[in-house]
Amino acid sequence: QVQLVESGGGLVQAGGSLRLSCAASGRSFENYAMGWFRQAPGKGREFVAAISGSGSLRNYAESVKDRFTISRDNAKTTVYLQMNSLKPEDTAAYFCAAGTDYFTMSNMPSITTWGQGTQVTVSS
Repeated sequence: QVQLVESGGGLVQAGGSLRLSCAASGRSFENYAMGWFRQAPGKGREFVAAISGSGSLRNYAESVKDRFTISRDNAKTTVYLQMNSLKPEDTAAYFCAAGTDYFTMSNMPSITTWGQGTQVTVSS
């Protein structure tokens, strides 16, 4: 099993950019699908993006498509979330997750590990 540590959150103005990183430790990172989720105050955790173990497959929530990009570097055992054109509604705690099945990552049942989260705040 892997352990996950996120970084890169912060305060940014609307229209700005941030890049989140999620460093994984443990065995066989390339065997895990990886995903990003977010949770705003008073709301449930929602899917943002997922990437397959090889990096060849990616999918996104409609609300972030064309603005966010998920990527991974298996040699560095790290997954990234590049966030551009940020909006105030993107404000949330962002969580990295590792799962066993890319095709069900968005519904969370295959997730085995969560990171501790990193806060992103977008000011208007």
